[in-house]
Amino acid sequence: MSDHALLIDSPSQEPAQMDPADLAEAFRLFNEASSELSRAYDGLQAQVAQLTVELAQANGELRRQYQEKAALNERLGTLLAALPAGVVVLDRAGTVDQANPAAMAMLGNDIVGWQWKELLATQLSASDATNEWIDASDLRLEIRETALDSCGGRIVLLHDVTEAQRMRTLAARNERLAAMGEMVAGLAHQLRTPLSAALLYAANFAAPALRASDRERVASRVVERLQHLEALIRDMLVFARGEIGSRELMTIDQLVGEVSANCDPIARGKGIEFLALAESANAAVWVSRTDLVGALINLIENAIGEVPACGIVALDAEVDATNVTFCVCDNGPGIAPALQKRLFEPFFTTRAQGTGLGLAIARGVARAHGGDLELRPGRDSPGRRWTTEFRLSLPRAAEAKTGNRVQSGEKP
Repeated sequence: MSDHALLIDSPSQEPAQMDPADLAEAFRLFNEASSELSRAYDGLQAQVAQLTVELAQANGELRRQYQEKAALNERLGTLLAALPAGVVVLDRAGTVDQANPAAMAMLGNDIVGWQWKELLATQLSASDATNEWIDASDLRLEIRETALDSCGGRIVLLHDVTEAQRMRTLAARNERLAAMGEMVAGLAHQLRTPLSAALLYAANFAAPALRASDRERVASRVVERLQHLEALIRDMLVFARGEIGSRELMTIDQLVGEVSANCDPIARGKGIEFLALAESANAAVWVSRTDLVGALINLIENAIGEVPACGIVALDAEVDATNVTFCVCDNGPGIAPALQKRLFEPFFTTRAQGTGLGLAIARGVARAHGGDLELRPGRDSPGRRWTTEFRLSLPRAAEAKTGNRVQSGEKP
C-alpha cells in the first residue's frame, strides 16, 4: 500500500479546543487559592512575630526570675555563713546533707554524710534540760528540728546556750543572795530564840539543888533547842547554796516507793492515812535523789502536820508527753487565802517549830531540776475532796535507747 493511501485512510489529528468559560473559571479559582495562601502566609507571619515578642518577654521574665533567685541564693548563703546559730539539713534518710560554718564549728568540719542520730550519740550527751545537749568541752547546745515537707527531710537548728546557761545560773545565785540579804534580820531573830532558850536551860545545870529528874528534863530541852537551831542552820545553808547533787535516772515507782517508806510511818504514828499513787510508774526523770526525795518528804510532812487525826494525805504522780508532776494532796482545813501568797517566802511559817525554809527549798529544788512547785486550789477525786494540793513538776526523761546509745533527750 502506498503512502498516499495511508494518508487517506488515517483520521485527522486536530488539537482539542478549550471552552473559554471553563478557562475563565480555572483562572478565577487559581486567583482565589493564591489570595487565600497569601492571607494565610500573612497570618502566619503575624503569629510568628507575636510569638517572637511573647518568647522574648518570657525569656526576659525567666532571666529576671533566675537573677532574683541567684541573688536570693547568694543572700541566703551569706546569711547562713554569717549566722552564729548552726544549721544542718538532713535528707529523707536522716543523713547530714548540708551544714553551715557555725554547725561545722560546733560539730566538726566532716559532718556531711554522717547519720544524724549517730552523730548525736558520738559527740554529744543529753543535759538535764529539754532539747539541750553537752559536748566533751562542756559546750551546751540547744537543738531543735523542723520537718521539710517538700523533700521529706529535716532542718536542724543548733544554738550555743552555754553563756545563757551561765547567766541563768548567775541570776539564780544573785536572786538567792538578794533573798539572803533580805532575810538577815529575820535570821538573827530565828537564831536568837532557840539559842537563848538553850542557854537558859543550860544555865540551870549550875544550880546545886537540881534534882536528877529535873536535870534530865533540862538536858532534853537543851538538846531539843540545839537540834532546832541545827535544823535552821542546815536549811538556811541549803537554801543559800541553791544547788543540787549529781543526778541519776529514776522511775516514778522508785521515787514514790522511797518517799512512802519515809512518810508512811510518820503518818501512821499520828493516826493519818497516807496514800501513795503513781500513774505510768515506769516513766523516768533525771533527778538528784536526795534533794528531790527530801523536797517531797518536806511537802508530805507539812501536810501531815496540818491534817487532823483520821485525815488523809496522798502522793500522786501524773505523766504527760513532756512532764512528770508529783501531787501532794490532803483533806485538812486548807490554807487561808491571806497566807497563800507568803507560803514560799523564806522564814515565813505558821508552825512554832518550823524554820520557814521548807517550801522555799522545795521550790528551789524543783526549779534547779528545770521544773517548778506551786500551790493549787483543792479538787475532787473519786470518793474524796482534797482541800490543799501542792504540784511539783519536772521535765520527763526520754527512754528510747539503742544498745547503750541515747536516741533523744536522755543521758547515756
